[in-house]
Amino acid sequence: MNEKIALLVNNIENVIVGKRQVIIKLIAALLAKGHVLIEDVPGVGKTQLVAALSKSVSGKYNRVQFTPDVMPSDIMGFTMINPETKKMEYRSGSSFCNFFLADEINRASPKAQSSLLEIMEELQVSVDGVTRSLPVPFMTLATQNPVETYGTYHLPEAQMDRFIMKLSIGYPDRADEAAILLRGTNGETGLMNAAALSPVLELSDIEALREEAERIQTNNLIVDYIINLVSATRQTDMLMLGASPRGSIALFRTAKALALINGRKYVIPDDIRELAVSVLAHRLILSPKGKSTLGTSAAIINEIVRTVPLPGEF
Repeated sequence: MNEKIALLVNNIENVIVGKRQVIIKLIAALLAKGHVLIEDVPGVGKTQLVAALSKSVSGKYNRVQFTPDVMPSDIMGFTMINPETKKMEYRSGSSFCNFFLADEINRASPKAQSSLLEIMEELQVSVDGVTRSLPVPFMTLATQNPVETYGTYHLPEAQMDRFIMKLSIGYPDRADEAAILLRGTNGETGLMNAAALSPVLELSDIEALREEAERIQTNNLIVDYIINLVSATRQTDMLMLGASPRGSIALFRTAKALALINGRKYVIPDDIRELAVSVLAHRLILSPKGKSTLGTSAAIINEIVRTVPLPGEF
């Protein structure tokens, strides 16, 4: 693994136990200049994972607990009259940071959710006719609970498509859960809260890693393989809506980032296969046949990955 990325992964693992592959995918999204939606049941560490990532990098971290009364101005900022100068002044919103956590994003109204569309796509905000760029690097990380849906607002497909990945942490296994319980007792050492973490990378390190990821080599066979996978989502009768070209770009960029994380200078098909579900599944809409046959978009992506030939296969 890349030395700097190994530092980042190990630091996050001081808080998040036994979820190394999820951490690696989250870092791949960061290096691919994307945003991440983490969807899982309560209590598995969604917010702690985001906080651990942000605290491991010496950038600014803002968290907004999304509720029905959150307004777009809370996120984008607003202009107001300065009582002393009698002039209009802009007050920046919570999105002006490097890591922006939209906690339980589906509990905010569609009005507040839509304020993130420009932020996530253009990395800027437009208020009162003036456009302001967000800090670099910038990453939106959102969490939502798929089980308790009372009082929630479904994220529209246009917004789901802006997340480069959707991740799920899942329950820990028995050994990992025992390690979590024993931390800080019986002489065991280790952190339990992301707030106690210290930065191991600078923002400049993240920018340098992003540039290095862009230089990872690919060839026409890899490009064709990505296109074949994405095209299969548009042609199957299991889906009403296949992946957009944004999905192809996301899979291409995250595969290059994962190759860098794994210490390679080139992408291999296994990088794409490992990321396909996380990058593509949340962009799809199942048909009635797909719902009755395979049940989930993740299962359909797994079936597509299984049936689409690898580069060089006939």
